[in-house]
Amino acid sequence: MPASAASRAPREGAAAVLRFGRLAAMGTVAALILMAGVWASWGTAQHAMFTKGRERGAMTVTRCAGDVCTGPYTPTSGGSKARDRVEIERTVAVKRGQTYAVAVKPGSSAVVRTGPSGFLYAWVPFGGALLLASVVVAGGLGLSRLGWVLGGSGLALITAAFVVL
Repeated sequence: MPASAASRAPREGAAAVLRFGRLAAMGTVAALILMAGVWASWGTAQHAMFTKGRERGAMTVTRCAGDVCTGPYTPTSGGSKARDRVEIERTVAVKRGQTYAVAVKPGSSAVVRTGPSGFLYAWVPFGGALLLASVVVAGGLGLSRLGWVLGGSGLALITAAFVVL
């Protein structure tokens, strides 16, 4: 075996190991970003999506202070009781004097929006994770088509949430 072929083999093996390490590391980072997005969204999304068996009703926002808006709750589902004061997270979409369809988080006086607007708004953190993961997938893994799909999906989710709100 010529000397040049013998010296090339260890370099090719090292390059393969480094390539595998990069793919494994970037794949792990992308997976962690997506899992974190789901985790961040799930706390609100579960109440907005699965309203069967939960207290559902309407909330009229009467006061906003800091990060929270409050108002009375009028039930629309069986087994739900009227409340003088419930709290909803203050966002740009929650306005004083408006009435929103909501579901009560079990064991608290906190409510989340339901319907298409509540569903989409709950998944906005996952949309951001899709955007961030698209950069990692396209740049770190070299899968540009998949990166475009992830980025486009995240952008569509975030845009739809703000259009519906």
